[in-house]
Amino acid sequence: MDASHTHRHHPVFCTVVPPHLLDKAALSEDSRRADLAQRTLERDSLLRTRRRVTAVRGIVPALAAPASDDPDRTVYDAQHRTRLPGTKVRGEGDPLSKDATVNRAYAGLGATYELFLKGFGRRSIDDSGLPLDATVHYGEEYNNAFWDGQQMVFGDGDGDLFLDFTVSVDVIGHELTHGVTQYTANLIYRGQSGALNESMSDVFGSLIKQYSLEQSAEEADWLIGAGLLGPNVTGVALRSMKAPGTAYDDDELGKDPQPATMDGYVNTHSDNGGVHINSGIPNHAFYIVATELGGKSWERAGRIWYDTLTGGDLTPRANFADFARLSTAAAVTRYGAGGAEHQALQKAWSAVGVPLAG
Repeated sequence: MDASHTHRHHPVFCTVVPPHLLDKAALSEDSRRADLAQRTLERDSLLRTRRRVTAVRGIVPALAAPASDDPDRTVYDAQHRTRLPGTKVRGEGDPLSKDATVNRAYAGLGATYELFLKGFGRRSIDDSGLPLDATVHYGEEYNNAFWDGQQMVFGDGDGDLFLDFTVSVDVIGHELTHGVTQYTANLIYRGQSGALNESMSDVFGSLIKQYSLEQSAEEADWLIGAGLLGPNVTGVALRSMKAPGTAYDDDELGKDPQPATMDGYVNTHSDNGGVHINSGIPNHAFYIVATELGGKSWERAGRIWYDTLTGGDLTPRANFADFARLSTAAAVTRYGAGGAEHQALQKAWSAVGVPLAG
């Protein structure tokens, strides 16, 4: 799929903290918490509208030069304003900054680039060496991070409910993977295709963390955003792929609503049809495949997911059953029928209640 098609159709503005979490915080009796959550929601709404307008205009990136195996990273500082990209503070190959947030963003961009290159032979987000840009210190106590279709943006958090959004490398990988999806299957950000879009980002975000920490499937925590929740939140992360629905249970933020199987599928009009909620189902399927196969998750389980995402048969409106069928076929194509990989896929999709037929 060419880049111009991808950018003109199905624009996606993707935040790592889902709206249902911020909606809860906006109802807090603590006026500061409520105000900051409301401010973040309003900012996200404005950015989402801008992203749609950009897509309608048909703005597309310039064609990249022939890709190399080296990343091209630039980190900017918004200095607590909202104009992007901000002031350049670190470029590719520059020495460490005195600002730890800048260094974490730079390292996270590099970890993402390396996993896609070494694991799957992909050169950057678009497979053509797209420069990786990130802006830190966005807004004032902004409680989110996002991919806007062209670059990464990180808030500092409020220090209460959320910490600096560069602290979790899987969050950085999650958001950048939205870019990979944008340039490949281009999954529409609504309903089951939107939940698959979110799940792709959680899967590869987790793989990026596991790769950078040299963890096996057994050693991984399978959490998305571990270390991101503030000191006053009862929880361990934003989501759990191992046990969807258990990442947090907090007086202010509520209980993690993610289902692990189709029995708990949530029908809702909010959050584009529950894309951040129902993503727990394909997330859990990947966890089952990875742990069934064991070892390094990116080598077999991750390869099957990457083949499915980039193979050309996954349509923008694909549902869970489509992905289950295509991922199982991808396992057979790469590893053969009846083997451990094929069996792991069948077990996983059966366990989460997604049919393979049809």
